[in-house]
Amino acid sequence: MAEEEEKKIRSNEDMFKIVMPEPERVTMPAREVADQPAYLVNFANFYVSSFERDDLEIISEFDEDHNMVNINHYLLLNQPFSRKNLVKHVLIDHAHNFQAILDKMTAETGVDPEAMTTYEDWSNWYEGVRAKIKSSLS
Repeated sequence: MAEEEEKKIRSNEDMFKIVMPEPERVTMPAREVADQPAYLVNFANFYVSSFERDDLEIISEFDEDHNMVNINHYLLLNQPFSRKNLVKHVLIDHAHNFQAILDKMTAETGVDPEAMTTYEDWSNWYEGVRAKIKSSLS
């Protein structure tokens, strides 16, 4: 009888045995990242810095097609990145948005983005535009 009970217990154990399937592993192919022109990287770096300081008012004056909405949405979702990685990654998907803003800046102010080779160049330009804004004490 003990042998029959043992067989019964084993069959019950087999009936409730949990079988875990092997996970299906899928690897994503590496994404091709085009090299961006230095002037675009410099502007994106300045833009991200301004975004982090909540200081995009002047740049917003050159955004007619809501390019900043796309850029800012990406930046908000990826805040944990370091600035270097954030600039690199935002340019992958939004280089055209940055370029549209730069094109408008060039048309309206005559700034040459390719001549702006450093962060300080952009910072000085930004402060120069800010200084031209008339203020009132009303």
